[in-house]
Amino acid sequence: MDRQRRADAVDQEMAARRLPEEAVTALVHWWGDNAARFADATPGAHTVRYTPARWARVTPWPAALAPRSTGGDAGISRALVTTAVADALRRGAFTEALVATYVWGKGKRGTPGGSGPATLEKILATGGLETALAEAVTALDEHGGRHAYAALHRRVAGLGPSFFTKFLHFAGQAIRPAHGPRPLVLDRVLARRMRSLAAGVGRESGHDPDGTVAAWVWADWDWSPHRYEVYLSFMHAAAEQLSAVSGWPSNAAPELLECALFDTALDTAG
Repeated sequence: MDRQRRADAVDQEMAARRLPEEAVTALVHWWGDNAARFADATPGAHTVRYTPARWARVTPWPAALAPRSTGGDAGISRALVTTAVADALRRGAFTEALVATYVWGKGKRGTPGGSGPATLEKILATGGLETALAEAVTALDEHGGRHAYAALHRRVAGLGPSFFTKFLHFAGQAIRPAHGPRPLVLDRVLARRMRSLAAGVGRESGHDPDGTVAAWVWADWDWSPHRYEVYLSFMHAAAEQLSAVSGWPSNAAPELLECALFDTALDTAG
């Protein structure tokens, strides 16, 4: 069996099995520790710290974020980004929406001249960025997450999936896709969680006994539109699975699972 056929077989096994018992246990434990933070069973309160002054040269700057003249640090939550992105998209201000999601994604890792503000400045200076973002939002609205992902995949230099899926996720809160599941964030940490799950399934099923296929399809970056579709399908199905589990909120949104997986190390590969 060639590598792609083995990968497809592992994907099918994961879709059928969903989350293994040890992953469910770890996630329920995470919820027990974090229920007070996320009382509405969404990760809207998930807040990161950032230093507004370090983003002084970035424009356009969303009004919902702290002024860049603010001294010290400020907080930016998922709920705040959701509001900022919804407002920006209503006005067709696509780059402004990207800035809000990028600052949230970087947080205090953004330093003057560093990979945060400096990289974002280069991205914002890219010709055709506004068009690319607008086309992705249209694709999301009309066709769903995979098509929106494809519209940005390798489209804008410096803007990789770890950050443009943040843009798609928050855009998906404002513009619910007509087809398929809502977009979720997929970054290196979450890909590694999926790799761990896939390696366990591959070993148990015999389709990937040494984990090389899992390492290939769930690499650290540059996932294909197909891989993103597999991710969304799995995550939404796993969220449904968890909704019936004692100790996990039955009304939880899939993005709560995404947040929990980001925070929870999994060891399912043996």
